[in-house]
Amino acid sequence: MAGSGTLTTIMSLKADFNDSNIFAGIFINLVIIYVVLRSLNYIERILGKAGLMVIRKFFGVILLAIAVKIFKSNIGNI
Repeated sequence: MAGSGTLTTIMSLKADFNDSNIFAGIFINLVIIYVVLRSLNYIERILGKAGLMVIRKFFGVILLAIAVKIFKSNIGNI
């Protein structure tokens, strides 16, 4: 949830957005993560193991798309 990917994302967002917008996005993200982590047992019971695997793969594709977008925008700046 925090690491080099987070720092890279914040640095790339800083080029396009104001600090207040970035802080608001981080705060909203923290609230959503907190709610999801607190209700993880409930979500696991509802979705089951197969549902969790589908969601994991779906968000992997989303993360890959974000990485490609950042990579493409950085290649254009060279």
